[in-house]
Amino acid sequence: MARTGWWELPAEVWAAVEAHTGPVTGVRDVADGLTCSAAAVLTTGAGPVFMKGVPVGDARGRSGQAMEAVVNAAVRGVGPRLLWQVVAGGWDLLGFEYVEGRHADLSAGWADLALVASVLHSAQDVRAPEGAGVPSFTDRFTDVLPGEQLEMLRGDTLLHTDTNPHHLLVSESRAWLVDWAMSAAGPAWVDVAYTTVRLMEADCPAYEALAWAAQFPSWAAADPRAVEAFVTGTCRLWERQVGARDARPSNARFTVLGMAT
Repeated sequence: MARTGWWELPAEVWAAVEAHTGPVTGVRDVADGLTCSAAAVLTTGAGPVFMKGVPVGDARGRSGQAMEAVVNAAVRGVGPRLLWQVVAGGWDLLGFEYVEGRHADLSAGWADLALVASVLHSAQDVRAPEGAGVPSFTDRFTDVLPGEQLEMLRGDTLLHTDTNPHHLLVSESRAWLVDWAMSAAGPAWVDVAYTTVRLMEADCPAYEALAWAAQFPSWAAADPRAVEAFVTGTCRLWERQVGARDARPSNARFTVLGMAT
């Protein structure tokens, strides 16, 4: 995705942001991030602020940002606090409290795994806010799973569903789970399952990744039939998107989840 730097944004954007932050005295554009078209750390009199945004014509991007704003109050402490949202100069922008951290390393043996587990344990207790329009996790699989399997994937935990290393920021003492654009309501073990697959993607051996997952009560208590439905639905969707051959490596990792329950 093409990125737009802070100084390339219209003057109307600068004015709207500074109405919340006061004068911006320094800027560090951020190249990371898959869902936004602009991102920067802004230096202000009140401290640093992380800003991200998309053009108002980006319907998908705006939908994701709207979801982030809706669930932010529920995930404070797990993720950074939303400070403001502005729409100006053809842009939709969010401003978050700045947290110092780097992307998590999920490979075997790294201390990051304990920090990631800690923030994920906290996230397990977050409930989807009622009346906020958070979609059901089952909505993703309506075209690939029968009704009885869909029912197994219902729940009221607020799921992140995209716990890749870019969305896990770690410092020496803790981790944050950022970018809740793909939130859904479902069983708490789902984010454990997604993160376990990310460990395997980082070359963590399957048995070590599954041992890491076993520390979560939600995963230990997961109905094997529900996990099978999750694996089946995920693999079918990925095959649709990239074809059976290209889907094989990722689907093999998801299949390991079903073997463990």
